[in-house]
Amino acid sequence: MRSPILKFLAALVVASFAASLPAQDWAKAALLKSPRHGEYVALKHGDRTVQAFVVYPEVSRKAPVVIMIHEIFGLSDWAKEMADELAAQGYIVIAPDLLSGAGPNGGGSDSFAPDAVTKAVSGLSADQVTADLDAAADYAKKIPAANGKLFVAGFCWGGGKSFAFATHRHDLSAAFVFYGPPPPDVTTITAPVYGFYAGNDARISATIPATTEAMKTAGKKYEPVIYDGAGHGFMRAGEDPANTVPGNKTARDEGFKRLTTLIDKLSAAASSHLQKPARTGAASKKSAIAAMSCHDATPSDAKHETTTNMAAII
Repeated sequence: MRSPILKFLAALVVASFAASLPAQDWAKAALLKSPRHGEYVALKHGDRTVQAFVVYPEVSRKAPVVIMIHEIFGLSDWAKEMADELAAQGYIVIAPDLLSGAGPNGGGSDSFAPDAVTKAVSGLSADQVTADLDAAADYAKKIPAANGKLFVAGFCWGGGKSFAFATHRHDLSAAFVFYGPPPPDVTTITAPVYGFYAGNDARISATIPATTEAMKTAGKKYEPVIYDGAGHGFMRAGEDPANTVPGNKTARDEGFKRLTTLIDKLSAAASSHLQKPARTGAASKKSAIAAMSCHDATPSDAKHETTTNMAAII
């Protein structure tokens, strides 16, 4: 039998660990209320299948696509809620679960115990992550409701992967890096890179001067912004009702506004072109669109499961 002291210490360790985890019931509740269409799509490449959470905006025009890369906590409730928030701004969002198949019984992020998720994400092969993101980007290019503009945005661990993906994928319109480290070589980047960093996060923000110099030397566009008073993970922490750091909320709001403003600006040319339908046969086209079900807008060559509302998929 354990002594009272050992029991107390064990309880203290458990409580301390639980307090350190990102409680996300609030994110799940927000997702439950969403009116947008979300579904899980099976992305296949080689002998691997990646489950991706895809959310569609409620718009009448074709939309840009954002490949969203989750934090080191995997495809969490907050990651899915953030995907939905971006979709609310008029974008199609694809958030692949990069832990697909790596969990117990071949599960994904939600099959891991909380203390095992970060270790599993940290241990992912860089080549596999790139291939998974390629599968998401290739899928995005085939979505009938997409306007041809493709972006990548990542947070924390995913921020570093977003920067790295820009060195590999040359059809990106831009890469958005939220408090993630830079890749060792930036010379192959073709898209502009926009950084979002926390003032109280020297581990990551200290890399900005060298990254700025490397991108300048390579002739690449890199625009970092540091949000004073914010800590690492401010996009999630700034939404959390339990947040006690005012700088996190400020940075979250300003960062989200900057992100959407940039996407809108970079998508403007394609959107204005695609929003001008031919006069001939316009009425018949509208009738065809009205008759199309929400599932008809999914590429026919992808195997997937669809849902009718957010409550069924979280």
